[in-house]
Amino acid sequence: MPRYALLILPAFNRVYGESAARLTRAELAVFSARALDVDVVGSEETRIGGVPYVTFETARPLADADVALLSNLSSVYVVFGVEGELLRPLAMRPRDRLSSDLITIQKYAGKTNEHFTKLLLNVTALAGDKGLGDGLSVFDPLCGRGTTLNQALMYGYDAYGIDVDGKDFEAYTGFIKTWLRNKRLKHTAETVPVRRERALVGRRLNVTFGLSKEAVKAGDVQHLTVVNADTLKSRDFFKPRSFDLLVTDAPYGVQHGSKGGSGLSRSPLELLRQAVPVWAELLRPGGAMGIAWNTYGGTRAELGEILLDAGLQVMEYPDFEHWVDQAIVRDILVAHKPAR
Repeated sequence: MPRYALLILPAFNRVYGESAARLTRAELAVFSARALDVDVVGSEETRIGGVPYVTFETARPLADADVALLSNLSSVYVVFGVEGELLRPLAMRPRDRLSSDLITIQKYAGKTNEHFTKLLLNVTALAGDKGLGDGLSVFDPLCGRGTTLNQALMYGYDAYGIDVDGKDFEAYTGFIKTWLRNKRLKHTAETVPVRRERALVGRRLNVTFGLSKEAVKAGDVQHLTVVNADTLKSRDFFKPRSFDLLVTDAPYGVQHGSKGGSGLSRSPLELLRQAVPVWAELLRPGGAMGIAWNTYGGTRAELGEILLDAGLQVMEYPDFEHWVDQAIVRDILVAHKPAR
């Protein structure tokens, strides 16, 4: 059987790096079940020359399209074909269309690891009917300073977010406008107040950009919208069935707590019970919702029940649970919205 080896990217975060190979195997299993034309069998963590790899076999050689898909694995650096004791690098074609510093340049306390953010987006997209296709719209209803939004933009998708924290909104607005100027991308960016019956209910950042002037003239543009408001009021700012994917990292109750109507709470469940039905309305039929959360704040069964009550089908995915620190053990739950 053909054998392959994935070279794992070194992680800036040592703790996440220790989980990277195991999480890559789980992510690879989702790609195998949901996207690849050939089944992956026998994946394992392997050290070659003292360096961590994930190795696996397939029933037949990977096609170019399969290698292109695997190029998007969140912690993969190079895909090799194993030929005896030799490794042959395969031509990778990741979706990334923007400079990687869009993801890496921001540094702040509480930032979600960018490799994990990519993993969460990947496995959520693969639960949707369109997979890792073109032209998706991604919504993060707890977007913070935009890590998920930036990863969506990297893939060429349109990105939308909402967050109640005014400082995070201002920080991300300043960052993305500066980044677009520095990269000399043709763009428009404006921040406008949002009013209802003359009362100020939020602020909205609207960005449109293309990779070149020619692309913009041809209509090949991406859209970014971020709203500074309460996520429970998302329907006030976005229409039902607007998004293909909803991807979010729920508050851990450590850095910034969760707000569900009664002040700060260590558990995100109170917030999610109120928010998930609102978020589900914003998903298109055939779309998918992916939520990462701290298992110390609620069980998989409890979160799964919230998603089921909102009319979503919870996916039978591999184990993505991993230790972050003494107060956080993070996991992922992904659900599909049935097409009606």
